[in-house]
Amino acid sequence: MAYHKRRPRLHIFDLDGTLIRGSAATVEISRQLGLLEEIGELERELIARTIGPPEYAVRVHALWDDLTQAHVSAAFEAAPWLDGIQDVWREIRESGDYCAVISLSPSFFVERLLDWGAHAAHGSRFPDVPFTQPVEPSGILNATPKVKIAHQLCAEFGVGLDTCVAYGDSMSDAEIFAVVPTTVAMNADHHLSGLATHAYTGGDLREAYELVRYRSWFRSEPGGGPGDPECGHGGHGA
Repeated sequence: MAYHKRRPRLHIFDLDGTLIRGSAATVEISRQLGLLEEIGELERELIARTIGPPEYAVRVHALWDDLTQAHVSAAFEAAPWLDGIQDVWREIRESGDYCAVISLSPSFFVERLLDWGAHAAHGSRFPDVPFTQPVEPSGILNATPKVKIAHQLCAEFGVGLDTCVAYGDSMSDAEIFAVVPTTVAMNADHHLSGLATHAYTGGDLREAYELVRYRSWFRSEPGGGPGDPECGHGGHGA
């Protein structure tokens, strides 16, 4: 039986609710400013689609008038991150694959994940902290630009979209789940889980990565092998 190393993959991670379990960057930053009630109201309006991402960003920017880099650092350090993120990204790098974060959250928060080992980190464009400039609504991401960025990253890293793995938690990830063949619903409700090839509930990214890590080989001849559903490493998660 012959096996060949598969092509390099790009692992695409959402941030809010995915790498940060049960919370979001904007919530954690607002927590440091004592503005949980205010951000909670904006979150509810966004979820109810009373406002869209651009208006949400403009109002968050106004809410964070006193934001400093110290607040951002404290929010980043105190956020409820999944365990094992840096371990997984180290293994992804060592295997010759790529990892990227694409998030609707502010870029000044998301880009800190480059220090954890992400090859790329894209977020909504906010002005530098402390704010002296207004937020530009055209720089705020939604679900559709996430797919466009994924295409750009594939071109940059020389990988095919058909080899990508996407990790997300909400219906804002549905568009990218629709164009990527391998997907992991992370602590997600049944709406997204039903669209995913795998589902994970828990607090350790190493366990979620285990669902897809063995898809590293493909068969050149009939028969079972690593990465083949018949061997117990493929198929749908529970």
